[in-house]
Amino acid sequence: MTSVAGRFPEPPDRNPDFDEDFSAPALLPNRWVDHYLPHWTEPERSIAQYDLDAAGLRLRIDADQPDWRAEDAPLRVSNLQTGTFSGPLGSTQGTHRHRPDGLVVRTETPLQLFWAPSEGRVELTVSASKDPGSMLAGWLIGTEHLSAQDSGEICIFEIDAEAVATEETRVRSGIKAHSDPRLQTDMITSTLPIDASEPHTWAVQWSAGCTLIGCDGILLRRLEQAPSYPLFLMIDLFEIGGRTADPEAYPKTARIHRVRGWNSGH
Repeated sequence: MTSVAGRFPEPPDRNPDFDEDFSAPALLPNRWVDHYLPHWTEPERSIAQYDLDAAGLRLRIDADQPDWRAEDAPLRVSNLQTGTFSGPLGSTQGTHRHRPDGLVVRTETPLQLFWAPSEGRVELTVSASKDPGSMLAGWLIGTEHLSAQDSGEICIFEIDAEAVATEETRVRSGIKAHSDPRLQTDMITSTLPIDASEPHTWAVQWSAGCTLIGCDGILLRRLEQAPSYPLFLMIDLFEIGGRTADPEAYPKTARIHRVRGWNSGH
């Protein structure tokens, strides 16, 4: 892989502050929330489908899995995130107010800051899905527990199954401002000479108004802006193309092999 931007910076010369290889027999409850934005929906709709084995954690979309919200159908998702925040039941307060058309809290969730760095570095080793209609995404999102403006997103990767081939993969990355007036949305699609369904390590490093995004040690993007408030890490498998008629097409899957993170200033 080549890039005019050069090499991605090496990680800090110390142990990660967050290190997960999914070798435990179950997810650690003080590290991961296995629901997707649970405050905007009901638990039976937000809960992730997954299993653990020697290769890591396999996210699944199962044939009988419900849509995340009936209003958003067709949209099914299995997600891990490193915390939660919502206001009281019926309020509009909560992490990732991504729709302007009346999102309200349906399941009140406590403030849980399992891992929410304001600046630092994350490395995600994943194998993307090639199952039709699927998308694997890794991103950091403003918690919003301090201010509703703290809503920006660093999109490390969004990989559509249809964009994955043996010799190249198209991937979206960048920053989404959402409701943060201090940021500007800057997303692009890049074509990389990799098969993203095989394990690859994606990385982001952000601080002091600069965000770097890379893959396998190569710097892909340098953005002269960065969120400066707590961010949750989210890793999710979406089915966005509607249900597949053939039941043999399920489960649709993607794998998370390892996650490492460093907080700046330690």
